[in-house]
Amino acid sequence: MKTVYHKADTRGHANHGWLNSYHTFSFAGYQNQERMNFGVLRVLNDDTVSQGMGFGTHPHRDMEIISIPLEGDLEHKDSMGTTAVIKKGEIQVMSAGTGVQHSEYNKNKDEPVKFLQIWVFPREIGVEPRYDQQNIKSEEKINDFQQILSPDKNDDGVWIHQDAWFSLANFKNGNSKDYPLHKSGNGVYAFVLSGTAKIGDQILNSRDGLGIWDTQSFNVEALEDAEILLMEVPMELPDYLK
Repeated sequence: MKTVYHKADTRGHANHGWLNSYHTFSFAGYQNQERMNFGVLRVLNDDTVSQGMGFGTHPHRDMEIISIPLEGDLEHKDSMGTTAVIKKGEIQVMSAGTGVQHSEYNKNKDEPVKFLQIWVFPREIGVEPRYDQQNIKSEEKINDFQQILSPDKNDDGVWIHQDAWFSLANFKNGNSKDYPLHKSGNGVYAFVLSGTAKIGDQILNSRDGLGIWDTQSFNVEALEDAEILLMEVPMELPDYLK
């Protein structure tokens, strides 16, 4: 098993006043050639947006964009005619494909919104743009892996145009379980949302990240109550990026 450890305080950081953002991988003004991506996982931003503020309308194409709110309400509008609000306990996905414009704003005037912004390279370009969101709170599992994203539209959670599986691990102190990878050639980027956990020989605290590959499974152990996002993705980039 191979791993790469990213301690929380080694992430890129940009504070724009209305936006406080931490970048696990190179993004905007933070450029680190050793941290461009983990396989097809291109962006993992940990964002806090001030009351009533947000990202104005801007374009994307040929990217799978996932948002996971951690606190507050996030208002989404896009050129496909979608208007929606997502909140903690939900997940949003947008396949940019041939091109889409969207905005994301803090819906509330009295509290910030905190969310993860995640970009994944699709397996192919030029797909039809699409939007979806789902409530994942109602399916929450304790001391187990709750799948929230996959390549299969008929499976649990939302789906994207990539052989990727995302799961939430909400483990109580002292509990552990093996995570089996879904597909050969995939790796997993584990990001600790809260608490302390151990994967292999590595102890991880809140907002630490660990990339894991060249293995069929690994063990996740909670050293205190912990919530962890596991992002399983292909390690090989698609042909259009080579």
